[in-house]
Amino acid sequence: MKININNRIKYLFVAAPLLFTTACKKDFLETAPQTSLPTEEAFSNPDRILSELRGVYAGVKNGNFYGGRYLVYNDIRGEEFIVNKPNGVTNLETWRFNLVSNTSEVTNLWGAIYAAINRANLVMEGITANAAILTPALSKQYIAEAKVMRALSYYSLLQLYAKPYITDNGASLGVPLRLRAEKDLTGNDLKRSTVAEVYTQILKDLNEAEPDLALTLTATRASRNTAIALKTRVYLSMGNLASVVTEANKIVTATAPFSATTGVANRLETSIASVFGGSYVGPEALLSFPMTELDAPGTQNQLAYYYNVESAGGNQEYFLNTAGIFGNAAFAAASTDARKGLTQAVGANTYLTKFKRPSPYTDYIPVIRYAEVLLNLAEATVVSDPTRSIALLNAVRQRSNPTYVFPATDLLPANLKNTILTERRIELLGEGFRSPDVMRLGLGFAAKSGPQGTAPAIPFNTAGYIWPISATEVQNNKLIVPN
Repeated sequence: MKININNRIKYLFVAAPLLFTTACKKDFLETAPQTSLPTEEAFSNPDRILSELRGVYAGVKNGNFYGGRYLVYNDIRGEEFIVNKPNGVTNLETWRFNLVSNTSEVTNLWGAIYAAINRANLVMEGITANAAILTPALSKQYIAEAKVMRALSYYSLLQLYAKPYITDNGASLGVPLRLRAEKDLTGNDLKRSTVAEVYTQILKDLNEAEPDLALTLTATRASRNTAIALKTRVYLSMGNLASVVTEANKIVTATAPFSATTGVANRLETSIASVFGGSYVGPEALLSFPMTELDAPGTQNQLAYYYNVESAGGNQEYFLNTAGIFGNAAFAAASTDARKGLTQAVGANTYLTKFKRPSPYTDYIPVIRYAEVLLNLAEATVVSDPTRSIALLNAVRQRSNPTYVFPATDLLPANLKNTILTERRIELLGEGFRSPDVMRLGLGFAAKSGPQGTAPAIPFNTAGYIWPISATEVQNNKLIVPN
């Protein structure tokens, strides 16, 4: 990994005072532009340490990473979207599986994620080295929050740059595990750990973080329930269903109405429209990244720019594929499913309108929602507890369509898993889940075609199935093995 200014060789960045939200409360991540301080000063008092922690979150919500493009990459690789405006800058090569190691999305995402990881490492090191500045409990909490962000970052790397865990139980090459703060060029050369080794580190970070995180905290920061919810995602990606159940049971009651009874009182929001109002931090949000006019995702990184209609300030880059989940009856003209209301037709095409705010595109980014946790648990209990699995499925569906009753055949043992996976595609559409789900299930990517281009089918574990390693990393790391 080449160290650059984003990795802060000499300086750590401290945010200026927080902006006030409309409710006159300070939001942790809504920051003014940052200024720099020498490293010896960055951890000299509690306010500066908090600013450094804020910088860790800022690194992950960068528009080139979780603040926009990472979610877009994962969705447009799948069959749910068709390109409307073919443009290499807005990820055409990702949509049509035509990436090489120096394609901008390959190098930019790799660099953004490792910059975020290094921010987390620097903050953990700085807090540890200045232990007397904070109370022991607060030091542990801040380090735990940084570990959650590092875990999310490594998990994200694996979803594009490595083969899925199920290929060979994680024996394939993963990514370099950089666990110390990089302040010079001496750490550039580092071999790739295996997929299993990276997942082990992700779970180590989350397990260590869990007891030290705050029980209750605004949804823009990681609380204890955030770490637990993220573990259900991680274990599902590994095919470890028993552990999905163990973790989910910590924050999901045994029977409906499902909710968390410890920590943040997480539950499904009554209305799906409320979740996508633009700045949602209610009980369904286990983690959301806020955006503001002074802290927006940046040019051509924004979800609303890619998906929303032009009349509402979007750019209509990709429309919904009728051969994808949009062909499901939940989106049909006669459907009363509320999620249909998160789409809009323009001429012959229909666009996703979950993300609505026009320029500068300040929709909050839904990182983990309670609906995902319920669907993770539903999938994990298909065999072990089908009654509960069906109840969880119904909770998600009937939130948006209260009178809906699944056909009996959809709930038969042989069909239940597929019914849940279909519901997952409907519920989480446009939130960055399709490619990771295709891969963890050992599926191939379907061919796509539209007026502006075509993309070939990519069978499981064939050329193009995963991304190439960044050319910048190959150039600067003598021990890296390309994909």
